[in-house]
Amino acid sequence: MEDLGVNSYRFSISWARVLPKGRFGNVNMAGIKHYNKLIDALLDKGISPFASLTHYDIPQELEERYGAWLSPKVQEDFRYYADICFKYFGDRVKYWVTFNEPNVVAIRGYRSGIYPPSRCSASFGNCSTGNSEEEPFIAAHNMILSHAAAVRTYRTKYKEKQGGSIGIVMNAIWFEPFTNSSEDKLAAERAQSFFLNWFLDPIICGRYPAEMQQILGSQLPNFQRQEVSEIKLGLDFIGINHYTSFYAKDCIYSTCEQGPGVSRSEGYYLRTAFKDGVPIGETTAVDWLYVHPQGMYKIVMYIKDRYNNTPMFITENGYGELNKLNSSVKDFIKDYRRVEYMNSYLASLALAIRNGANVRGYFAWSLLDNFEWTSGYTIRFGLHHVDFATLERTPKLSADWFKQLISYHRSLSSNA
Repeated sequence: MEDLGVNSYRFSISWARVLPKGRFGNVNMAGIKHYNKLIDALLDKGISPFASLTHYDIPQELEERYGAWLSPKVQEDFRYYADICFKYFGDRVKYWVTFNEPNVVAIRGYRSGIYPPSRCSASFGNCSTGNSEEEPFIAAHNMILSHAAAVRTYRTKYKEKQGGSIGIVMNAIWFEPFTNSSEDKLAAERAQSFFLNWFLDPIICGRYPAEMQQILGSQLPNFQRQEVSEIKLGLDFIGINHYTSFYAKDCIYSTCEQGPGVSRSEGYYLRTAFKDGVPIGETTAVDWLYVHPQGMYKIVMYIKDRYNNTPMFITENGYGELNKLNSSVKDFIKDYRRVEYMNSYLASLALAIRNGANVRGYFAWSLLDNFEWTSGYTIRFGLHHVDFATLERTPKLSADWFKQLISYHRSLSSNA
């Protein structure tokens, strides 16, 4: 990282590494020591730590005791955990993220069931238990209130002395209307409301999006009056994980085939990457990733306009390749497509900044080839190739390109 010239590093703290049994057990001081070593090493190199409190994981103890995100009891557990992290690390960590992609947790954990705790209904996935029509909204509600509890703790106990800021990171897809019809434009807006605004509207405005309220009615949990005052304006910045775009096609006034988004609980739109057989952008080896750089501009401007230009960070953006077993290291390090991807997305981001978007930083996903959740080691997102047998790290072309880009802009700013 020092060689690349980056001035900040985004990482996640493992909840179970700090509190293996949540508030029902002791603090694991070996875990505290581990993160202290990382934070101190970063600062020693002049790199600011940018820490997430949870990135999909939760102590198994809480799942077994009361069902984790499906119980309001989790709010006190998350507040307690956040307090521990602020206490031990907040003297040096000045950027805090409560949740990484809580919308992905709710959807993949409680609707499709492809992520733990793997809960879903039969029509949505292959799970042993769950209710895809109801549980995503219960889990999301408890995550929003847990976020508010952590923010309240930081602002009342730590912010004055530690001087940091706290926000949330959302997975953000740009949804392009399938056609220019008013129905498809409304479908694209519903897609954003049921995916992104689902969390940001309550946290910033104190209420769920109007589209969700109209369609779901009493199925959507209510915020109590006291809770509204506690969650509203509950962040200092918005983190945006943006990779790709999709089309949104209306399913209220038009008949849609089965697919993501078409159900009532998803918002009555069909999410698709293809129109007339043509993809929205260049296809990649990753089945959900299409190269559509203009989506970066559009999603940033959308968030700017909807949320009064709250400070933003691009907290993830990157290009994945399949780990082809017959490929050599030399093949992987010539990652021209990753360079083209990053260059085009950063150009689109720069245009949004020139047009007034309050974007404070950009993080590439990822520094190293990594364990990519349920895809394991089959997908490589890194700027550096990792030999998974020996852990040897080799800079790819994209690392050299990114280093030159940082150096160029640093010299511009120093001469300004």
